[in-house]
Amino acid sequence: MTSLALAGELAALLPEVTVKTAFGQSTAHVPVTAWATAARQVRDELGCVLFDWLGAEDAGRPGALGGTHAVTLHVLRPGPWTGLLLRTEVPAGEALPSVAAVWAGAAWHEREAAEMFGLDLAEHPDPRRLLLPDSFSGHPLRKDFVLAARVVRPWPGALEPGEDGTGAPSRRRIAPPGVPGPEWGPRRDEGAQ
Repeated sequence: MTSLALAGELAALLPEVTVKTAFGQSTAHVPVTAWATAARQVRDELGCVLFDWLGAEDAGRPGALGGTHAVTLHVLRPGPWTGLLLRTEVPAGEALPSVAAVWAGAAWHEREAAEMFGLDLAEHPDPRRLLLPDSFSGHPLRKDFVLAARVVRPWPGALEPGEDGTGAPSRRRIAPPGVPGPEWGPRRDEGAQ
């Protein structure tokens, strides 16, 4: 069985699920309201008894950082082993339903996603912080999180075209994620150590 067939079985059970395939991997896109139901259906009806991984990322269009987060869940069905990828998008202000009651191992991954991306979790068995101290403010894996080290030191990457003074600039310089804007004040001179 392939991931496409497994995702198709889930779509037959839950009509709100859409299936998309890219690079040989099929993904079941689930509305956030059906996330916990889809997880239970995958385990109980489709036989995906092994939880493998749950992760989050900033989603949405460039420039709309922090507005929507994508959550991906990977589970496996034994004999022959077939993986299924479930994906949902959590808009700002909505909570992600916990799947820790379905797969206990998902609790750690959900806590990490909540802490690092600022996701709200609904019905999670353990809402305590996992990696960062209670005094820490912000969500360090979001693209709109400004890294304090980049406020006082310039970006250590290679020079952009036109910055070395040998040629004309070929494109507009775009700072990498986490590099603060000019509203943070003057930068330390690049020549100073």
